[in-house]
Amino acid sequence: MGESHGPGSDGGLHTLTLRDRHEVAGSRFAPFAGWEMPLRYAGTVREHEAVRERVGVFDVSHLGRVWLRGPRAASLLRSVTTFDVNTLEVGRAHYSLYCNESGGIDDDVLIYHLPGERWLIVHNAANADEDLARLQSVAGDDAAEVTGDTVMLAVQGPEAIGLLSAVLGDGLAALAPRDCVELDWAGSPVLFARTGYTGEDGGECIVEAGGAGALWDALVGGGATPVGLGARDTLRLEAALPLHGNDIDGTTHPYEAGLGFAVSLDDGAPFTGREALVEAKARARSRRLCHLMASGRGVPRAGFAVHEPGGAAVARLTSGTFSPSLRLGIGMAYLPVELASPGVTLEVDVRGRALPVEVVRRPFYRKARNT
Repeated sequence: MGESHGPGSDGGLHTLTLRDRHEVAGSRFAPFAGWEMPLRYAGTVREHEAVRERVGVFDVSHLGRVWLRGPRAASLLRSVTTFDVNTLEVGRAHYSLYCNESGGIDDDVLIYHLPGERWLIVHNAANADEDLARLQSVAGDDAAEVTGDTVMLAVQGPEAIGLLSAVLGDGLAALAPRDCVELDWAGSPVLFARTGYTGEDGGECIVEAGGAGALWDALVGGGATPVGLGARDTLRLEAALPLHGNDIDGTTHPYEAGLGFAVSLDDGAPFTGREALVEAKARARSRRLCHLMASGRGVPRAGFAVHEPGGAAVARLTSGTFSPSLRLGIGMAYLPVELASPGVTLEVDVRGRALPVEVVRRPFYRKARNT
């Protein structure tokens, strides 16, 4: 039974299988959730634009990956996760949550249903050890961690499916969002899912470590730009996708975070946090995760105070950045419900200067539609 570690370590940090390739590509590394991760290569803005305009590839192998197998796998998984996995067809993936008894979000995860009563669960790196323990508390050794044995690559952008089809096979273009399929590529098994964390089309590939270098080379050789954590954060925030530990955590419940779609209550099945979530759904919200767009110069950052104009602080930003696509500042914050409507104007304290912001609908960035 493995832990959430890569094949090696550097100064106490877990290292990626493909570290040498990242180094050759010009990566600048930074610690993240116990891993040494590529922060940027050519530059965050250039990498961000490559994903929005063409195609980028991210090494997200720091994410925890656990297989749950057997005839009881679905019921065991249902007992610890908010989404009713029994409704998830084979070959499909779905977003779900691990909640605590108070209904707070201990982690958000992706669950993949594969043939042969097999389920793959992908966890956030910072929570991977706790998440594995959660699964093993109900499934024992039927929950097997494979993080160190595999590599996970995300390929995102308007040209991503074309590139993935050229590398992995033409059938990928026919897959619907959140479909997943297993295939053999150059002698290595690959799990491909049409999922991502950027707001762009594309997919994610989980490949055995021995075949990962060749797959990376094929994707980069086919035109994918290597992309680091810096651009991954600006892309996900433009798409208004929450980051665990910032926008959601063990003190926030799914309904105030806009994640009620990940909670199934109608089946009556018991799961950790169910009673608290039933109560939370029934009561009026006191706050809501909102999306704030700046109307002046300045970069809002996590932790900055949000004020009514000229008034007292009403919230703090959970995330904030400069949007390379929109060329202005954006951020998220839990606002009192009376202020949580599109069009409401507020201010963010950017190091002593009031930055005007407006509550907007999610996502911040929408791709132009062809007419």
